[in-house]
Amino acid sequence: MFQPRLRPVLTGSVSLCKNAIRFSMARTMATQVASASESTVTSNFAPPSETKIENMGMRTYKPRTPGLRHLKRPINDHLWKGRPYRPLTFPKKGQAKGGRNNSGKITVRHRGGGAKRRIRTVDFMRMEPGPQLVERIEYDPGRSAHIALIRNKQTRVRTYIVAAEGMRAGDIVQSYRAGIPQDLLDSMGGFPDPGILAAKTAWRGNCLPLHMIPVNTQIYNIGSRANGGAVFCRSAGTYGTLISKDEETRDDGTKVVTGKYVTVQLSSGEIRKVSKDACATIGIASNINHHFRQLGKAGRSRWLNIRPTVRGVAMNAFEHPHGGGRGKSKGNRHPTSPWGTPAKGGFKTRKKSNVNKYVVVPRVRNMGVQRSKRSG
Repeated sequence: MFQPRLRPVLTGSVSLCKNAIRFSMARTMATQVASASESTVTSNFAPPSETKIENMGMRTYKPRTPGLRHLKRPINDHLWKGRPYRPLTFPKKGQAKGGRNNSGKITVRHRGGGAKRRIRTVDFMRMEPGPQLVERIEYDPGRSAHIALIRNKQTRVRTYIVAAEGMRAGDIVQSYRAGIPQDLLDSMGGFPDPGILAAKTAWRGNCLPLHMIPVNTQIYNIGSRANGGAVFCRSAGTYGTLISKDEETRDDGTKVVTGKYVTVQLSSGEIRKVSKDACATIGIASNINHHFRQLGKAGRSRWLNIRPTVRGVAMNAFEHPHGGGRGKSKGNRHPTSPWGTPAKGGFKTRKKSNVNKYVVVPRVRNMGVQRSKRSG
């Protein structure tokens, strides 16, 4: 339907043809490797395939219609073109689609309409051990990041996980939340060596307890408690960094985590303590160019279940505190919400008592003021 317009890095039609042939050959070879990985027997603790993934940027379109003139989309040609795996989905319908709670009251405004969608059941626990094959990378309408359909090689059970940036079909991922496998332990001489353990487990897409991850590693899908699922850094392009672990070095040179918590820096800049047995996935959440997209027209927002936002000064006096009057006036009143709560000027609602004890350094709060470029 749309005719995309790609801007090559090199000028001229000859370079565009060369790039197209090179990309098609790379995709063909990657497909053959992925299909061959089923038949050949390889090590379960090997790193993922080193496929060269080039950041193609955004895709623009010829302005044949006004809605296509400003349309920009991330180039994700590797996504699955078919329907989702139906046993792991259920339809989204009812009051929740209109932003209402179980009693019928609107808790989230500007929601309603939109295309029919099915909710994908994503596994944020990753408790099942063993090697798991990535069958495909899919688009998920319920989140900004992409999801991966993985299949356990032993139990043949399929699950959805949040895909890491660079993950492709044919990769092998594992979860080490249930413990270190016996064959991996035997290869290290019967006792865990931190260096060898990190070299064989800390690979893109693998889920590990935080005490097994090396310091300064980029992680996403971070949990907060030992037996819980991932709660932090789950949207597109987000990641955290493991800053420190309370370790002590024994006489034989081995390092042991002695504390109950490790320190993690999140994408917002917040530094907080989480349980050392909480889960985390190595890598960055996929679809890193999501925040560069432009919808191009208002109708595309309506397809995404987003309804218009009306300004208060455009309403009547009984509908909003800013409404009414002649012309564009809000009645000499400070900006407020529809319910009268001050909206700007540093009005704080967070309690000074009952502080979150797990937050070491809170994130920077600008209170509606745009941060200057010099302050970073």
